[in-house]
Amino acid sequence: MEGQIRTPILSVLGHIDHGKTTLLDNIRGSAVAAKEAGRVTQHIGATEIPIDAIKKICAPLRTDWTEIEVPGLLFIDTPGHSAFASLRKRGSALADIAVLVVDVMEGFQPQTYESLSILRLLKTPFVIALNKIDRIKGWQSSKKPFILNYKDQPEFARNELDTKIYELVGDLYDKGYSTDRYDRIDDFAKTVGIVPICAQTGEGIADLLLVLIGLSQKYFENTLLLHVDAAGVGTILEKKEERGLGTTIDVILYDGKVSQGDTIVVGCMDAEPIVTKVKALLKPRALQEIRVEQRFARVKTVTASTGVKIVAQNIETALSGSRVRVVERKDDLERVIAELKSEIADMKLDTCPEGITIKADTMGSLEALALELEGEGITEIKKAEVGSISKRDVMDATTIKDPYLAVILGFNVDVLPAAKEMALQSQIPIFVSDVIYRVIEDYKHWLDEEKERERREKSERLTMPGMIRIMPGCVFRQSKPAIFGVEVMCGKIKTGVSLIKADGANIGIVHEIQDKGENMDNAAEGMQVAISMRKPSIGRQINESDVLYVNVHEEEKEQLSGLLSADEDELVETVIAIKQKRKSV
Repeated sequence: MEGQIRTPILSVLGHIDHGKTTLLDNIRGSAVAAKEAGRVTQHIGATEIPIDAIKKICAPLRTDWTEIEVPGLLFIDTPGHSAFASLRKRGSALADIAVLVVDVMEGFQPQTYESLSILRLLKTPFVIALNKIDRIKGWQSSKKPFILNYKDQPEFARNELDTKIYELVGDLYDKGYSTDRYDRIDDFAKTVGIVPICAQTGEGIADLLLVLIGLSQKYFENTLLLHVDAAGVGTILEKKEERGLGTTIDVILYDGKVSQGDTIVVGCMDAEPIVTKVKALLKPRALQEIRVEQRFARVKTVTASTGVKIVAQNIETALSGSRVRVVERKDDLERVIAELKSEIADMKLDTCPEGITIKADTMGSLEALALELEGEGITEIKKAEVGSISKRDVMDATTIKDPYLAVILGFNVDVLPAAKEMALQSQIPIFVSDVIYRVIEDYKHWLDEEKERERREKSERLTMPGMIRIMPGCVFRQSKPAIFGVEVMCGKIKTGVSLIKADGANIGIVHEIQDKGENMDNAAEGMQVAISMRKPSIGRQINESDVLYVNVHEEEKEQLSGLLSADEDELVETVIAIKQKRKSV
C-alpha cells in the first residue's frame, strides 16, 4: 500500500554508565512480557516493539489510541553517540528521534555534551530519559508509570527530584534548549520533554514509550510516509565477517523494500561504489540475541523500517555509515552510483596541509571527533580517514613541521604493529580510546605538558625579563661582593643574569641569590631576597631604592613571544627602550 506510515527509528545516546544499555534491555523485556498483545521482533541491530505491546505497557496512562497510526517503534541496538553520528540518510540522522539518557545524580557529563552537539548537528529531535531516580533519597521505585508513582513518594523525595530537574532545565537553557518535565509540556515542538525513569526497575518506561509514540505520530507522520513497493534505501550499521557466510553488512532499511537477487549499490571510501547482487537476506530467529552465531533465518524480502543482514559478493570495502540503494532498472544504475559518490564526497572533512591526523571506525565517528575537536578550538586537520592507524599515517605525521600537530588521534580503532614501531622510532605521539572526549583530553593534557616543558627549556635558555628594587636598610656588604636585599617587582631574576640601571648603565652579574640563608637559582615577582654582585659598590654605582633591570637581549625578543605575561612583555619593551636611548647618547 502506498503512503503507509513506517515504524519510527529511535536511537539511545548518553554518557558512559548512565544506563543506555539497561534502558534498552528493560524496554525489550517489558515488551516481551506483553508479547501476547503483540510479538516483539528482533532485527539485525534493532528491536521492533509493535504498537499492541506498547498499548499494553501504557494501558495505565492511556486507553484511547484511535489517533495513533504509528505501527510501533524500532530501537537501534547500538547505543552511543559515535554510532548515532554514523547512521545517516540523505545527510540527516537515520534515527527519527533520539533518547538522551542522563543520570539524575550526575547530570550532564562530557559524553552527554558530545551527544547534544551531534543532535544539534543533525537537527534530531530528542527526549531526555532522566535515569536512576531510585537513587533519590527516600524514593520507592517500582515497575509502574512515573507519573502515578510520583504521587506516592514522600514530599522531601519529590522536592529533591524536582530540584534535580530544575538544575537540568537550567543546564540545557544555557545550551539553547527549552526543557521541562514531560507532563508539564503543552507543545513538544518547542520544549524538550524530560521523562524521569529507573531503567533498573522499569519505572517510567510506560511514560517514555507514550511520549515517543505521541511525538512520532504528531510531528513525524509526513516524514514517516513509506512507499512499500519502492526501491529499498538503507544505512550500513557495520560490516562483519560471519562464519560460513564471509563478509556481510548489517543494514537498517528505512524506505522501500529489498529482496534476494536485487542489484544493490553500496557506499565505499576512496573508490567507486560497489555494485553487487543480494545473495541472501538474514534475520535473527525469534527473540534470539543477534550476536549468537548461525541463528539467522533466511527471508526472501524485507520492507522498511527494519534491520537486516545482507550477504553479497565484493563488499569487503563497504563503508559503515554509508547508504545502500536497491536498483530496480538498469537505466537507474549510473544515476544511483553518481548519487552515492556525491554523498560520500560530502561526508569527507575539510583538511589543511599543516595539521593533526585523525582516524575513526566510521565516517560518522570521524565527523563526531572533528566536531568535538573544533569545540576545543582545534581545527587544523591534515588527514581524516576511516580505519586502523597504519604506518603510512605515521609517515605522513612526520612531515608536519609543527611538533604540536605531528600527532595521530584515533577513536575506536586499532594501531597496527608496524605503525606502533614507527611511531616509537620517529617519536610521533598516538592517542587512542573508545571514548571521544578521552582521546581529546589525553591530547590536550600532552599538549599542556609539552608546552610547559618547552616554556621551561626556553626560560632556562633565554634571558627572562625582571625588575628589582634595592630595599632601604638592607645593605649587608657594600662591595667585593656587594650583598643587599631586593624586592622582585616584575618578572624574575636568576643567577648569571646581567643587571642595568634606569639609565642603561651595566652594573654587573648576579652571583648568588639567597632566601633566609638558603641558596636559590631564581626569585620570582613578589619575593624579597638577598643577592650578591662582584662588580658594583653600594653608594657609588648603585644606591638604596634604585630600580634595576635584567639586561634582556633585543635579538631574544621574538623568541620570548608567548612565554611572558602582559606586564613582562611591557618590561621587555622598557628595557629595550632604555638600551636604545643609551646608544643614541
